[in-house]
Amino acid sequence: MKTLMKQTGINFNEHFNTDYEQLDVSYQSDSQSLWFYMHASPRPCFSPKLLSEMQDLFGQISAFPGKNHPVQYLIAASNVPGVYNLGGDLSKFKQFIADGDKEKLRAYAYQCLDMGFECSRHFNHGITTISLIQGSALGGGFEAALSCNVIVAEKSVQMGFPEILFNLFPGMGAYSYLSRRVHPSIAEKMISSGRMYTGEELHEMGIVDVLAEDGEGEAAVTEYIKRHSSQRTSRLAMQQAYMHVNPVSLAEMRAISDIWVDTAIELDERSLRIMERLVRAQGKKMDKQVSDSETQVA
Repeated sequence: MKTLMKQTGINFNEHFNTDYEQLDVSYQSDSQSLWFYMHASPRPCFSPKLLSEMQDLFGQISAFPGKNHPVQYLIAASNVPGVYNLGGDLSKFKQFIADGDKEKLRAYAYQCLDMGFECSRHFNHGITTISLIQGSALGGGFEAALSCNVIVAEKSVQMGFPEILFNLFPGMGAYSYLSRRVHPSIAEKMISSGRMYTGEELHEMGIVDVLAEDGEGEAAVTEYIKRHSSQRTSRLAMQQAYMHVNPVSLAEMRAISDIWVDTAIELDERSLRIMERLVRAQGKKMDKQVSDSETQVA
């Protein structure tokens, strides 16, 4: 990791602790960009550990004092092959639902919402947040990507909301963020269909901002930052104007999340069995990817 920041003279490592288990963090001083790569275990979802580490990192970014913030761009990515993020921790959901524990469900949902909200409002520091999608972004993983100011996706990646398969809906920002990028009727269709969309399709719909060839996502982000930074003052002003025209409120998202909690806690046994099968299927898929990666290394 580069440490010395040329533009402000701030030593990055003196102000930020980035020693995490499920996040790899890299700071690039020349572009003032902070990249974090998710790799939750055993499934690449929003595990409690990953959420805790992201919350810590985001808290450090938000709390940085003064105007000369060392981070102008925050990039959310993944270093799990073929996966950005599979969304909520379904095994935890199933446990909370089986226990009838609405408050733990609500606390989990609010934690996700709060971090997405920070991304959507630039951390109150004029930071441009970018999601880099190089693999599947499902459910809450797609919601997290939508919370960022800019979405960069490779052509063939798959994104969508599978929650309808187990009689639920995405309740952590999907409606709020999607309906500000496309017509609400399109957002509702995407959420209720359970269909997967490619990065190319979502770019044509105006949801993905920058489309990259497969394998070229990081280069596309670097090029975007280069262009954006040369016009940063005007670009930030435009983003602020957009936020005034299409504001996202935490109260709105929490109200929707409360509906999600009330719905989830009432799921029947059939829906929970489908959820369990999905967890097992995702686990098998990840085991195969790990095995394939080890074979390639060998």
